[in-house]
Amino acid sequence: MKNNTLAALPWAPLAAQPGDVRGLPEDERDALIISATQLDGQWIILSRYCDDIWQLDGFTNNVGAGRRRLDFRTVPTAFRAVLKAIFYRYLRRGRSGLGRPKGSTLRTFFTKVKPFLQYLEALGLDHLGAVTPLICTTYVASCKAHRKTIRPKAQPLTQYGLHHRFSAVEALHELSHYTNDPMPLHPWPETSAKGMAGLTGPNSRHKQGSKTRLIPDDDFCILFERAFQKIEHGQQLLDLRDTLDAVAAQCKGLSENGIVYWKNRHLGTHGWEGGLKRLNRALLDLRTACYIILASTSGCRNHELTNLCSGSCHRTEDDEGTVYHWMRSRSDKTDAGIHDWMIPEIAVRSLRLMERWSTPYQAQIAAEILRRRRANPRDTQIVEAHKHRHSLFLAADCSQGNLVRTLSIATCNRHLKDFAKDCGLKSNLATHQFRRKFANYVAHSRFGDLRYLKEHYAHWSLDMTLGYAMDDSWGKHLDLELYDDIQGELEDIKLGVVDSWLGEEHLAGGYGRTLQHWKREPQNLLIFKDHASMLKSIADSTAIRSNGHAWCTADNDGCVGNTLERTRCGNCNNAVIGRRHAAIYQRLYDDLKGLLHCQDIGEGGRQRVERDLNRCRDVLAQLGMGPETLIA
Repeated sequence: MKNNTLAALPWAPLAAQPGDVRGLPEDERDALIISATQLDGQWIILSRYCDDIWQLDGFTNNVGAGRRRLDFRTVPTAFRAVLKAIFYRYLRRGRSGLGRPKGSTLRTFFTKVKPFLQYLEALGLDHLGAVTPLICTTYVASCKAHRKTIRPKAQPLTQYGLHHRFSAVEALHELSHYTNDPMPLHPWPETSAKGMAGLTGPNSRHKQGSKTRLIPDDDFCILFERAFQKIEHGQQLLDLRDTLDAVAAQCKGLSENGIVYWKNRHLGTHGWEGGLKRLNRALLDLRTACYIILASTSGCRNHELTNLCSGSCHRTEDDEGTVYHWMRSRSDKTDAGIHDWMIPEIAVRSLRLMERWSTPYQAQIAAEILRRRRANPRDTQIVEAHKHRHSLFLAADCSQGNLVRTLSIATCNRHLKDFAKDCGLKSNLATHQFRRKFANYVAHSRFGDLRYLKEHYAHWSLDMTLGYAMDDSWGKHLDLELYDDIQGELEDIKLGVVDSWLGEEHLAGGYGRTLQHWKREPQNLLIFKDHASMLKSIADSTAIRSNGHAWCTADNDGCVGNTLERTRCGNCNNAVIGRRHAAIYQRLYDDLKGLLHCQDIGEGGRQRVERDLNRCRDVLAQLGMGPETLIA
């Protein structure tokens, strides 16, 4: 997908358009083309320079129409002309060392620069040439003192929110030099937007970890289980919906209230309580449930899921007869294009449900296209409607006369919050959290802790190599960035484990005892410049995974201590056992004591029990506990 339609227009006048508007006569400047679209091979202009509202392209389908435009009427009057000149330059050439911006980048710049222009207006300034570094510094102080009031409790801007605002001022300074009203000096000559926002040094972005909050395990289990239940009954719900079409056909000529009456009566005779209103809510919940399943089991971003179209699912089979299911969509992240994701059977069921769920909505878009073509064959909304024609995640926009379009990210987040609330959860659920949750659980699966995954993804192969499952068309375009996210989560998990090792007073297992002796020697700690460096060095150089009852640092999984003979880990040189494992060994110890009284285990069995009892007793002693201690 092109970053901007202008680059694709074949018109000679467009190619000759200047990179900025300095020195242009007013009539030539106002006639400059901002954006255009192609319909049936013909190019149609969407916006010209003179327009107060510029229509933009380069957005993903999950962005609502209201967020695809720049409305210069919302800018302080004194700065409208110069801001238009700045954005024209930005559209045509981008910033120094960077490519031309996408629609979302333009929109963000426009939104974040307006508070600065409003601040200048409040100071009585009417041109950028009057802006000094001192004024910019006072703006920084104003932003840090600002409190957002859209939430129940007024909150300051986050460091990232501050960075967005300050970056917009830097961009304004750079791009203003291609206008007749340049900002003379850099807003903060001795530092940068990151520095002013506090995102340098120990607070830099790469040292702060992920901004995305991880969904708690308990909440995620509840969400996934509720979504699964709704999908289990999805076909029956859609059967009930589809029977209403016949009712509507029989009610032709009746008023809208009359049709609703007969639909409610029909639903009642089929055992549905709550009427049409409750059915419509249940259908929306089914869409949300399908989204939760797909997001949880694929790791896709919101726009990748909302880009899903009919026929996006496929299956392959390897030489051993193992079947792999694939989901294909388009990723607009850095123009990556088509991607394939391996999905489990429950995700396939969700896709099939959404294909059926979306059928009447797709029909509405098809009817809209025909209607618009009859009224005006050059209606640019025909192009827009075609973008959504085969989408699965659709919604009717009441603010636009019930036009059916791809579900926006804002609407999707609202429905997710409602779904979570209905589940009795208080978490502020959002779409982007599912990608991190997926990465985190796959990282845990590589790490060894498969308890949750085994419960919910019983039929899912987690082999992340995938190579032997690919065919000529499906499985060759993989989401490699997701693999990086998984690796990042794995590294975070390992760092946390090593940190717990070095912080615990008592450790058992051969490697655990070695660590205890090692950290008692001051010279061993002095070779690292700080605690974080020590953690990273140990984590990077140690193979770590969980087997449930110990941390195993062996570089293979062939040891029977990981499966059949768990008590072996107590004396294994590759094992680290911490306080979190104590309850397991206490329970083993108690159970083994009970076995000693069995009369039919024989002498060999009794010796085996005594051996394992001694192993458990040793582990508990090394952890600083008496074997008779009760673990709460």
